[in-house]
Amino acid sequence: MAISASAGAAPRRPWEWDETEWRRHVDRVRAGRGLTPDSWPGGARCAVALSFDSDHETIPLRDGEVLPGKLSQGEYGARVGVPRILRLLARHAVPATFFMPAVCALLRPDEARGYVEAGHEVAIHGWIHERNMELEYKHERDLAFRCADTLERVTGERPVGIRTPSWDFSERTLDITRELGLVYDSSLMADDEPYELLVDREPTGVVEIPPEWIRDDAAYLNMDRYSAVRPYTPPRQLIPLWRDEFDAAHAEGGLFQLTMHPHVIGHRSRLVVLAELLDHIGAHGDVWYATHAQVARHVWQEASGSGTAL
Repeated sequence: MAISASAGAAPRRPWEWDETEWRRHVDRVRAGRGLTPDSWPGGARCAVALSFDSDHETIPLRDGEVLPGKLSQGEYGARVGVPRILRLLARHAVPATFFMPAVCALLRPDEARGYVEAGHEVAIHGWIHERNMELEYKHERDLAFRCADTLERVTGERPVGIRTPSWDFSERTLDITRELGLVYDSSLMADDEPYELLVDREPTGVVEIPPEWIRDDAAYLNMDRYSAVRPYTPPRQLIPLWRDEFDAAHAEGGLFQLTMHPHVIGHRSRLVVLAELLDHIGAHGDVWYATHAQVARHVWQEASGSGTAL
């Protein structure tokens, strides 16, 4: 909520809020203790968690765009991008997390099951890539539970993590995440490293695996014919940027997390970016490749000091 109002009163603007009000908004969901472990499995220097948001046709569908042009752009991700990505990951023996809207899993159940069969993780990414900040609580909750049930039914595995569509986060998203019993979220950006989420200053036991727009292919390479969204960044310019992000994570003994989309990174001139990045990472030899769920469980166990699994 950006604006507050008492019943029957005109909304108060932010500069009219008292301290209690602005503190309430700031404290609703915050970063708690850092969860960077002292060591990664196998004595690795750092962890690498690759993720792909398999949005496919759901972005235009969410906006009521139902004509073939926009839908075909999303179809490319499933038809061409996903097979290319899976072949590249298999060649490097790298597991990844695929955040998948439930509608995509229903459209292509073989794809969703194929991720799991190849050793990857499938996690929640909304029902139809809806904007949860525009939803009433009851609708947001209903869709989240339907997503979890659908992914479990299609893949045979109950999802343990969520990335909200477009990384939108309402005041109640974390409440729903906790009610679902999820291990982690990957939507918020308060750190480079994993941390525990707080709600109203209280620890939740939910691990945040933070993404960032600078580690997201869509921020540089998206294209929309009718708006100012244009891919102004030549794909190969991402290589030094993401390489520097990885190198810093490696030097610090932390986590390198990356977000990509099959309909974006899956094109010929763009997948070379990921291929070269994996060559660079692989040359280090002291890296732990993991799904987001594996990272979340490891950092929590290390932080608990008791080996308690999430």
